[in-house]
Amino acid sequence: MELKFILESVLFAAQKPLSAVELRELLASAAEESDEAAARLFKKTKLEEIESALEQLVQEHADAQRSYRLVCVAGVWQFVSLPEYAPWLRALLGKKIRPPRLSQPALETLAIIAYRQPLTRAEIEQIRGVAVDGVMQTLLERGLVEQVGRAEVVGRPMTYGTTPLFLEYFGLRSLENLPAADELRRIEIKKPEGLLTADPGLATVPPEQLQLDAAAAAPEAMPPSRLPAEHGPAANGGNGKTEVPAE
Repeated sequence: MELKFILESVLFAAQKPLSAVELRELLASAAEESDEAAARLFKKTKLEEIESALEQLVQEHADAQRSYRLVCVAGVWQFVSLPEYAPWLRALLGKKIRPPRLSQPALETLAIIAYRQPLTRAEIEQIRGVAVDGVMQTLLERGLVEQVGRAEVVGRPMTYGTTPLFLEYFGLRSLENLPAADELRRIEIKKPEGLLTADPGLATVPPEQLQLDAAAAAPEAMPPSRLPAEHGPAANGGNGKTEVPAE
């Protein structure tokens, strides 16, 4: 009796997808509970042997061109029917009510998290260039994103990553199967070294002080309407011209 056919029968009858670890535990359990010598032969089957047998089944079912395939999605194995047979299966099983499709902003945000995780919300917004509060709430409620820890920066903000449901939603075996996105990976994220303060006793700088400090540091980079009096048109008699002192 071959290992691959044992695994095939188990997965065919299983009510839920099973991981290679779960299959190994099932083989050991069957050896303990069964009196048959054949069952005891697979008591100490290695994980690598199980994965190899599963890959053989994948290839054999693909070569046979059946209406179903053995696939690994989010680290678990299951038999699935091919998409072209959906009309007949829907007629048999009925149409499931599915949540609405993700919006384009949600997909963009999800892609950023998938390729660059773990990320803080501020880092996500830095890449997208817009606020993501509403989008993040949607992704969290759908179970596609979850909190995975805290960043080692000032304030220790929460970081986010994808969930196993994300892999299942997109039919991915693991994050390694994500399509290449070199441009997204190359985007540099500037992490804050600390909070800017004008006074050691203050936690942060008042907005008006930040404006004055920025103007003093680089007055030419700010529009005249935002410059302090000594750099604006009012300092030169209101004519907008810069007076050069006589030597």
